[in-house]
Amino acid sequence: MVDFNQDKQVNIFSLVSGNIEDIKVQLGDYVTKGQVLAIVKSSEMAGYDNNLIVAETNEKLMKRQLDVAKELYKTKVYSEVDVLTAQVNYDQAVSAVEMAKRILKINGNNEKGEYVIKAPVSGFIVQKNVTNNTAVRADNGSNLFTISDLKEVWIQANVYEAYVEKVHVGDPVQVKILSEPDRIFTGKIDKILNVLDPTSKVIKVRVVLANPDYILKPLMYASVLVSNSANTESLCIPSSALVYERSKYYVLLYHGKGNADITPVEILNSFGERTYIKTGLKEGDKIISKLALQIFAELNN
Repeated sequence: MVDFNQDKQVNIFSLVSGNIEDIKVQLGDYVTKGQVLAIVKSSEMAGYDNNLIVAETNEKLMKRQLDVAKELYKTKVYSEVDVLTAQVNYDQAVSAVEMAKRILKINGNNEKGEYVIKAPVSGFIVQKNVTNNTAVRADNGSNLFTISDLKEVWIQANVYEAYVEKVHVGDPVQVKILSEPDRIFTGKIDKILNVLDPTSKVIKVRVVLANPDYILKPLMYASVLVSNSANTESLCIPSSALVYERSKYYVLLYHGKGNADITPVEILNSFGERTYIKTGLKEGDKIISKLALQIFAELNN
């Protein structure tokens, strides 16, 4: 199955609580870095703005008190300790302003009581979990949007337990999808997840594929053909020549003049239209590959 490249996927959350307003994107839209996705009307943002105003007002007051303290020190009315105290109060007020500015900047630097949600990266909106007027909380673990760069996708393939030892990281693969039956996508096995699914008895393998034209879309089904070198030789026959009955494989060995025998074979592996035989045939044997099932039934009768 085609999946998102989770290494290039970003979940977007709100840093403040509030109500969603003016959603500007829909599922599947392509967005660029910095593009506005939605607005959150937030009392927290209004509070951050108010804290900045209070801090700036206090800074002006402390600056005035420091100036007065310095003038009175010249006339011997204030002591040096009084000036030092005024200086400390002013320095603390400056720090409070800087902190209020940083907090406001972290949360979007908006002074209208709004938190602006922007795209941190370019890509497609692949998840959208909110609508207008949705109430959001900063401590909620649910993401609002998910953006994914679909220029690369993952192919998650199932490998049955019997074939686990036959696949390796780096093995070349061919991938086909239903919507493009004549097109083959090539890649390599990037990762083998060494955990067996207890129900289906399969292990997942991952293939990373380039997707510059966005033909491969998440949740599409795909067939994956893995190629590797077994360093062995075996006979190869058309898969159409095989007949499966009672847990065994058979082929029709042709002797000429309408004479054929049912011959059991043991297969080594099968890849699409080709099947490799382990035992039961020798080089030069003639087999029937067309209408094999019908002829098999007639010979059995």
